[in-house]
Amino acid sequence: MNLAPTDIANEEIPGCGFFYGDAPGIESVNRVVAGVARTDIPVLLIGESGTGKDAYARLIHRLYSGGRAEGFRKLSCGIQAPGALREAFQSMGHENGEETRQTLFLDGIHDLDLACQRILLTLLPDSDPGRGESRQNLRLISSTSNGLKSEIRAGRFLRELYFRISGVSVQLPALRDRGKDVGGFLRFFLQKNAQELKKGIPLLNADAEGILLSYDWPGNIRELENVARSMVAIGSPILALDRLCASSIEEENTVQEGTEISLKVATREATRRTERVLILKALERRHWNRKRAASDLKVSYKSLLYKIKQIGMEKADWDRTHGEKVTKAREKM
Repeated sequence: MNLAPTDIANEEIPGCGFFYGDAPGIESVNRVVAGVARTDIPVLLIGESGTGKDAYARLIHRLYSGGRAEGFRKLSCGIQAPGALREAFQSMGHENGEETRQTLFLDGIHDLDLACQRILLTLLPDSDPGRGESRQNLRLISSTSNGLKSEIRAGRFLRELYFRISGVSVQLPALRDRGKDVGGFLRFFLQKNAQELKKGIPLLNADAEGILLSYDWPGNIRELENVARSMVAIGSPILALDRLCASSIEEENTVQEGTEISLKVATREATRRTERVLILKALERRHWNRKRAASDLKVSYKSLLYKIKQIGMEKADWDRTHGEKVTKAREKM
C-alpha cells in the first residue's frame, strides 16, 4: 500500500494508518497534501467522521514545521466562545523565535457561531494590519463534515470566512468509496494492535472476511480500527461480526421513541444472524457436504447439525432455492 509522499517517520504521527491506500481517491489526497503542506496556505479538510481529518492535520503540521510535533494546537469549534478564540491566537506566540512554525487546527469549524466567525476573521494570520493581531509562521487548518456551501446559503456561515480558510480544500473519501483498501486496512490494524496488545493476530476465514469487506462502514476508518482492536483483544472475529450485524439490525428496524431494547436480546439476535450467514455460505460452498462445512467452520459435525436445526433450513430447501437460481440463470442465457 502507498503512503503519503513524506520524509517523516509515519509511525511517529498519531493515526498514521489513515495515510495508507491504493484507491485513486486517497492517492489524489496524498498528492495534494504533499504539495501544499510545506507552504502556509490555509487548508480546509472535508470529510465524514472517522475519515482521518485529525491525522491529516497533524501530518501537514509535521511537514510544515520541519518534522516537529510541537507547536500544534487543536481547538474544537463546537465549544468555543469568542474570547477563547482570541486567547488561542495570543497564546501561540514566538517563544522560539520568528522561524518557529506553529499550526492552529480548528476542528469542526462549521460549529462556530456567527459571533465567533466574525472574531476569527480579525485574527487570521493574513488579516489586514489595522484589523487584527496577525501572526507570522502560523498555519491555519480547519475541518468540517460538509463543504460549507449549504451553511453559507442558509446564512449560518460567513462567505468571506469560507474563502479565507479554504486556500486549498481537501476532500477525504469515505471508506465505503475505497473498497479495495478495506482488506489492507484490516490487516494493518490487526498487526498494529497485536503488537501494541502483545497478542496474536486472529485468523479470519473467507466468510468472516467477506462480511467485513461487504460492510458499509458508516464510522469509516476509525470504526474499522476499533473493530480490529476488539478482534485482537478478544482473540476472535466474532465480536466484530456481532457489532456489524447489530449495526445492520439497527438500520433495518425502526424503533419507536421510548421503546426499551434488551441488550441481551440484541446481542443474541446479532449472533444468530451472523451464524446463519456463515453456516449457509459454508454449506453452499461445500454443496451441502456438512462434514466439510463443519471443518471449514472449525466446529464439530454434531455442533453443525444442531446449528442447522436452529436455523430451520434443510438441504431440500437449499436444493429448491439453488435449483430456482440455476433455472433463472439459464432462462437469461
